[in-house]
Amino acid sequence: MASFARSASQSLRAASRRAPSALAKAAVKPAQSASYSLLARAAAKAVYCPPVQGARGVKTLDFAGTKEVVYERSDWPLAKLQDYFKNDTLALIGYGSQGHGQGLNARDNGLNVIVGVRKDGESWRQAIEDGWVPGETLFPIEEAINKGTIIMNLLSDAAQSQTWPTVAPLITKGKTLYFSHGFSVVFKDDTHVIPPNDVDVILVAPKGSGRTVRTLFKEGRGINSSIAVWQDVTGHAKEKAIALGVAVGSGYMYETTFEKEVYSDLYGERGVLMGGIQGMFLAQYQVLRKNGHSPSEAFNETVEEATQSLYPLIGAKGMDYMYNACSTTARRGALDWAPIFEKANLPVFEALYKSVKDGTETRKSLEFNGRSTYREDLNRELEVINNQEIWRAGKVVRSLRPDYKPESE
Repeated sequence: MASFARSASQSLRAASRRAPSALAKAAVKPAQSASYSLLARAAAKAVYCPPVQGARGVKTLDFAGTKEVVYERSDWPLAKLQDYFKNDTLALIGYGSQGHGQGLNARDNGLNVIVGVRKDGESWRQAIEDGWVPGETLFPIEEAINKGTIIMNLLSDAAQSQTWPTVAPLITKGKTLYFSHGFSVVFKDDTHVIPPNDVDVILVAPKGSGRTVRTLFKEGRGINSSIAVWQDVTGHAKEKAIALGVAVGSGYMYETTFEKEVYSDLYGERGVLMGGIQGMFLAQYQVLRKNGHSPSEAFNETVEEATQSLYPLIGAKGMDYMYNACSTTARRGALDWAPIFEKANLPVFEALYKSVKDGTETRKSLEFNGRSTYREDLNRELEVINNQEIWRAGKVVRSLRPDYKPESE
């Protein structure tokens, strides 16, 4: 098992060395760099250098028997990217997770980016911490939209619906409307977000949180993203989406539709990415505890070994590689029980997909996230998870890791 783990670690290190740098010096005004948040300060310490471009770019790949086109950042050297957007102003509306990551990456790539948020609100304060300057690169939402040529609507899904009556008249002919989620446009009967018919409407959806979008960019790796076109007025909407995908930090992109993006995204989040994994972790932990296992043992056998030992192997080389890295006893048990779990979970996942596609999940989200008490209600639910024994035990287990650093650092 140790030899397989060493092999996986060596493969990962080799891949990291081969990964081209995606960082470039941005033409940042002195005033912009005066104050940075913790994440931006970490980025400032990195050495920015032009991407090393290989002989890669658009290619057709065989994904388990299905041919798909993949677009890579190597087709867009930094000089080409900057020239393509030389007459554009990217107006980034909203400064949450995605706004933060995508905005800083596009700025570091040398593009003309401004941010539009509610003046003097929390996002305004955060944007200033990240070096955006009021009156220069930071504006109230309406003013930013008027100044922008590419309007990147990165408000929360609920906020997009609530603000659309104000935003819609400002999306005038010749502008481009950009989303990172198909939610608002696809479920227009619930959100009432209907784009004007005389603008390009495109999507770039990074497959990860905004924080990951930023950290992978700083590491020179880049996140994978999907792109889609809802409306192509200019005939260049797809090309624009690909270029913007590179600008905001994508390493490679694959094509989808607005509908497929939102269906798969909502489904995945509620499934194995977040909801399903929490449910599985909790169920396994509870059974171990009921059978006399200590909290530390139950957590280690449920979460710690998964996240620190086995999941990285899956990420590096696949499920079969992880199986082969484990003992013969572990392999036999996993092979026997995997079909049982698949059979038990399939009806749940089928019901989940139906709930996503028919709009049930959309309506739940809009109702909850649109409440005036949203933040307080959410914090109560998250505090329940935080206080579950499994995660209280996990805090102690994490503190025992050799590379542990207190959260205050």
